[in-house]
This record gives sequence, C-alpha cells and structure tokens, in this order.
Amino acid sequence: MPHNPARRLYFSAAFCATLAGLSAAIAANFDLPAKRTDLSDADLKRAEAVTRPASDFSKAEPYEAMQAGAATSIDPVTQDSFSHISANISFEQEQNFNLGNALFKKLWVSAPSSTQASDGLGPLFNARSCMSCHVNDGRGKPPEGGVSATSMFLRLARAAVTPEEREAIASANAVNFPDPAYGHQLQDLAVPGLAAEGKMVIRYTPKTVTLAGGETVSLRAPTYEIKDLAYGPLHPATTISPRVAPAMIGLGLIEAIPTADILAHADPDDKNSDGISGKAAIVRDSRIGAATLGRFGWKAQNATVRDQSAAAFLSDIGISTPDRPDAHGDCTQAEMKCQKMPTGIQKRLGNEEAPGPILDLVTFYSANLAVPARRKASFPETLRGKELFYRSGCISCHVPKFVTRRDAAEKAQSFQLIWPYSDFLLHDMGEGLADGQQVGRASGREWRTPPLWGIGLTRTVSGHSFFLHDGRARNLTEAILWHGGEAEKPRDAFSSLPEDDREALIRFLESL
Repeated sequence: MPHNPARRLYFSAAFCATLAGLSAAIAANFDLPAKRTDLSDADLKRAEAVTRPASDFSKAEPYEAMQAGAATSIDPVTQDSFSHISANISFEQEQNFNLGNALFKKLWVSAPSSTQASDGLGPLFNARSCMSCHVNDGRGKPPEGGVSATSMFLRLARAAVTPEEREAIASANAVNFPDPAYGHQLQDLAVPGLAAEGKMVIRYTPKTVTLAGGETVSLRAPTYEIKDLAYGPLHPATTISPRVAPAMIGLGLIEAIPTADILAHADPDDKNSDGISGKAAIVRDSRIGAATLGRFGWKAQNATVRDQSAAAFLSDIGISTPDRPDAHGDCTQAEMKCQKMPTGIQKRLGNEEAPGPILDLVTFYSANLAVPARRKASFPETLRGKELFYRSGCISCHVPKFVTRRDAAEKAQSFQLIWPYSDFLLHDMGEGLADGQQVGRASGREWRTPPLWGIGLTRTVSGHSFFLHDGRARNLTEAILWHGGEAEKPRDAFSSLPEDDREALIRFLESL
C-alpha cells in the first residue's frame, strides 16, 4: 500500500476543537500535580535558580559538562559510550544492571525449543533481541538499501471514529486503534512455518533548501510502501508511521523529572503568543492503570521505562510479560495461523514468556544507562554555538535543564541537575515531518521533543548520523532544516545565519 507522509487523515473541526479544549484542562481533569511537593521551600528556590536559561555565554555554566549530574559517565569515548552504568549506582545494584544487560542482549528463539527459558519469539516479530534494534544502546537507522530494517519499523494505526473511540482517547484509555488485519505494527519477520506480514519499502525524493549566502542543501523526502502483504490489504483508514529506535541513555532520569516541572512548560493554547504551544501527552501507566504524563516514545505514548520495555517486548519481539501478557504478540484474529502457533510459556517459570523478574531487570538496566559527559563544553566555538542555539529560539522546545525529584524511586536519580535539552511535550512540527497518525493527544503533525544529550556521539556509538523519527536527515544540519510548524522560526533563524555561525551551532550540538 503506497503511503506519502504528506497525506493527511483529517478530523472534523468539532473534534479538533474538543481536543484543544481538553488540552487546556489536562492537569485538572487527570489530577496531575500543579507544583512540586518533594522539595522544601529553600530547595525549590535553589532548583528554580539553577534551571534558569543561561544568559552569560562567555564561559560554561557550573556542572554543565556533567549533563546527567552525579550519574554522568566520564569513561573514555568509544562505541560503548552509551552502554556504561550510571556513575552513582551502588555496588550492590551493579549485579542487577549486568543481569539486565545480559537479558537486553538475549536472543529469543521460536517455541518449542530445548532452551525453554529463551523460547517464545514472535510468532511475528521485528527483532530477536532488544540489542538488535538498539545496537550499542544507540540510535536506529533506515535500512539504506539493505535487506534488514531491524532498527526501524512501521507503526500501523487509525484514529478514533465513533463517539466511544473518541471518549477512549479523551480519557487516556486508548491512544489509537490497530489495523484489523496487521495490528499495531508491521512485523517483517516470522518464525518457521509462518509468513511475515510484509516488507517496508522507502523511496526518497530530493528537496533543495537554500541557506544564507546562497549555499544549498539537498534534503530527502521519504515515501513509504508495504510490499508482499501476506494477510490481505490494510484497512483504508490505517496510517503508516516509520520509527527508528531511539538511544537508551538517561531514561531513568527522564522518568524522575517532576511532572509539574514538565507541565510548567506546556502552553497548548499559546497564551504567550510566542508560536510555541507544547502539549502534554496523557497516557495510562499500564501497571497501575492511573492516568499520568507520557514521556517516552516518539509521540510520548508511554509513561515509564517499564511501560516502554514491556511494549517493546510485545510488539518488537513477540514476548509476553506481566504487563503485556499476550503470548502471541501483535497477532490479530485475521492471522489465525499465528494465533495457533505454540508459545514459550513455561508454567514452572510463570504465566508469561518473560516473567516479572526478567522485565524488572531489563527495566533497571534501561533506566540506568549513563549519559556521557560533555566534550569541549568550555571551548569558545562551543559557547558561541550555544549562544546561537539559545538566541535562535531552540530552547523554547529543547529546554536545557531540570532538577529531578528528591523522592525518586532510585536514589541514584534523586535531586540531580540534568541537561536533557527537551521539554518532553508534543509540538506541531509542520507538514514536512507529519505522518498523519494520531497517537493519543498527539495529532499526525505532532511529535515529542526528543532529548539531545548524547546526540554528538551518534556516529561513534551507532556508526551513522541519521536523525529524526525516520532517519531521513543524514546529519544535524538536515535535521534542523526539516523542522517546521512551531519550530519554523528557529529553523529560519538557523538558515539565515552566516556559514561560520551555523557551523558553531552544530559544534555545540556535537558537544552534547
């Protein structure tokens, strides 16, 4: 089925107005905290003071190089720079980290198998292990002509149509609805004896952008197609959204950012008229069922590191967990042969293919992968680039700093000054980056602001420099030039800079 990102799935004006009205009342409707309660008044003032944006660019800010606070890794820069344990983890917890690491790398096999603690793969799947997508715990990429798309996949979904479906989204009981034949995600691999769902095909069309001074940059605009569909056509309302695997660093610290501090940056109605209208994603914590702030995933569809891990086990590998207990993964009723395939459940080990202790350990590992220290944070060119990044308006969405909760679940993530460069809110990024797919309160044009820490080590760790949700950008300059919508003014500010200033801004990003 051909699909062009420019194709939109439009909603009625009344429905859009309803969503806008709901956004303005999110905190009240879902009983989310409006202010921090974990700090004394004195500590609250300290946190407010230290997280104010910089105004002096003649030198680095105090502790700026330690961008994950005491958890920052100061190990030498290598391809393993995203795979180190947070520096302030206790010795006793290192064992759990190492066990989680082993499970993250574990290759699952199809059932039945003699390796009973490792079977249950699929039956339909995208990868055999977590590490297959997150190579070196880093960023995924498009297949680029190869036969494998392991670190990139296609989300399949349609928007709400009936009043009941709209209510399910409004109440955060659903984020969207699956394709009736292929489910929530296209699985391009299958266990022996079963046909994979189909194959992703990407085609690029050149798009030229002219910068200040007459320099031109050739962007590539992708279109997506699924070939060899094995179980009939997609539903006409199904949208296709490409996603690459994000880097794994700093996730526990992101979870430890107070909800109130993220909501403080939300301005869904753009009341300050700055053109930036960040919107909070509200989702359900899959473990306890409570409505809470979405922080993880390209459209902030998951609330916690555990939710993100359980979702990946199910959709990417086809492995059930206590939080996502379907042992047949994303198989639908239209895929009857898949539904009849054996599973990897071993009753002596539990009711799921990956019982609770496995999910606990993988979650702990994922939450405690360290953010590397900054490089060249005090170099004049870096500071010049930082100033341009700030003055171009980039920090309206890429908020530099937060102080984590003092009562964070993990002591290592408690009361840390961190520099993720994200507000973790949803923003309209324009038609150029739109995928047409609604995910909860995120429309087909909206994406969560991705954190920037570690972005300068992408090539070192992952062996490439592809950016954005689908890897269309081949470098940081292209990534900036694809920004639109709420980010149009910062993009234009970057485009209008002299070449030396643009290079300085890129050097700043590479220092993160």
